[in-house]
Amino acid sequence: MSWATCAHGHAHWGRRGAAGLLLADRGTVLLQLRAGWAHQGGTWSIPGGAREHGETAVDAALREALEEMSIRARDVAVRSAYVATCGGWEYETVLAHATGPVRLRHLSESVDHVWAEPDEVGDLPLHSGFRAAWEAPDGELRRFVGATRV
Repeated sequence: MSWATCAHGHAHWGRRGAAGLLLADRGTVLLQLRAGWAHQGGTWSIPGGAREHGETAVDAALREALEEMSIRARDVAVRSAYVATCGGWEYETVLAHATGPVRLRHLSESVDHVWAEPDEVGDLPLHSGFRAAWEAPDGELRRFVGATRV
């Protein structure tokens, strides 16, 4: 994988774009603490990364969730997606619900995790790209997590 430069001159990880998994369960969202060596290490985000050749955003998000936190595709139900663009480059946040208990391990870029209430997320030191999507005026990510409250 490599960096891409969008039409605005910004550097983005993933020549083919990137994707991540926003996993919600009972009104909370799973966030990972990114390892210090990773891009914007020490910030909270969702598991995700660059899309590989021929890979859909859903496939990329599920692969990254497995690689970074040991989240198995069979433990989530994909519901929809949220696409953020920057100068022709795209990051697709795959929105999913947990279908039962999710066993987590901190692998690769993840050193910790938290199941956060939507009103707690903005208080955390967030990865800048995730913060932009979380705080987007349409409120789609926050609304999706809130809708999972049982």
